[in-house]
Amino acid sequence: MSAPLVYLDAATAAPLHPVARQALLAALDDGWADPARLYTQARRARQLLDASREAAAATLGVRADELSFTPSGTTAAHSAVLGGLAGRRRAGGTLVHSAIEHSAVLHAAEWHVAAGGTATSVPVDRLGRVDPAAWSAAVAAPGVALAALIGASHEVGTVQPVAEAAAACAAAGVPLYVDAAQLVGRAPVPGGWSVLTASAHKWGGPPGVGLLVVRKGTRWESPWPADERESGRTPGVVNLPAVVAAAASLRAAAADAAAEAARLAPLVDRIRARVAAEVPDVEVVGDAVDRLPHLVTFSCLYVDGEALLHALDRRGFAVSSGSSCTSSTLRPSHVLEAMGVLSHGNVRVSLHRETTGADVERFLTELPGIVAELRAEAGVVGL
Repeated sequence: MSAPLVYLDAATAAPLHPVARQALLAALDDGWADPARLYTQARRARQLLDASREAAAATLGVRADELSFTPSGTTAAHSAVLGGLAGRRRAGGTLVHSAIEHSAVLHAAEWHVAAGGTATSVPVDRLGRVDPAAWSAAVAAPGVALAALIGASHEVGTVQPVAEAAAACAAAGVPLYVDAAQLVGRAPVPGGWSVLTASAHKWGGPPGVGLLVVRKGTRWESPWPADERESGRTPGVVNLPAVVAAAASLRAAAADAAAEAARLAPLVDRIRARVAAEVPDVEVVGDAVDRLPHLVTFSCLYVDGEALLHALDRRGFAVSSGSSCTSSTLRPSHVLEAMGVLSHGNVRVSLHRETTGADVERFLTELPGIVAELRAEAGVVGL
């Protein structure tokens, strides 16, 4: 009989929260009509949309009219970057961002540069934290329209100095966009930002719902063709049942966040310590203290990352990699590359509300043997 599957990739997508499931099923009955119409079913849909917006805004501590729902976290990130730049085009055409932003932000930056703008990438240290002095200098340069800083690294878990970065931006008169996808529903989001985004399936909501928050007074202009929905910030009809489920599960996840962090952080500490002690030639990356409570990344020398993920999958462990450094691409993760750390054989383990101590113990018990087997197959022995 095969062992039960252990899902350890919540940083990509957390399992659907029970509250999300309940809300989604209920909203399928009442939330299918177009909330922009005037008949009874549409008015009911409008009530659900307004209530969801109020609930999500209250959880984030923002005004309801500052928050819009988008078709995904990626769409929200694109809107944040391109809209922030469009709204400040008179101030200049430069985007400042950290070297470890999510690919959605970097792709938007590439789009901006291809259209004639400029982008400045600020380096990080070996722990994955942005250099405050370099950040301050970059945002103070002439012609900066927008700065973008991820709240916490989605690959290594290091929390960024958002408050310090926000202060530097405020001193320079530059709005700050924070990608809070790994923070919202899990950890407090520091203040001082002008634009924020998040993604529902990171906290246990359904996939296909993003949040875009633009604070009052922020110069922001939609980069998309005109649309009257969601205050003109994102085009198209929202997936209302999914939005209802996202808002309900966000409130539930945020209510449990402190307790979950206290439960998961020691499990991550156990992984960090045991992997370093029991797997030869391994580098555990990211900050050991100032980090997300649920995420840990390590890299194993002399192991192909793709082969390691497949081997773990065959043993019942679902994990991901912060590295695409495989035999087919030979391209390391831009985050690990920017940190200057080992990227081969990279594994990212991210825990969630259903993860147990027994799950972690089983993973730690089997990992050393799996790595040793792969190294032996590659002819690497005697470590």
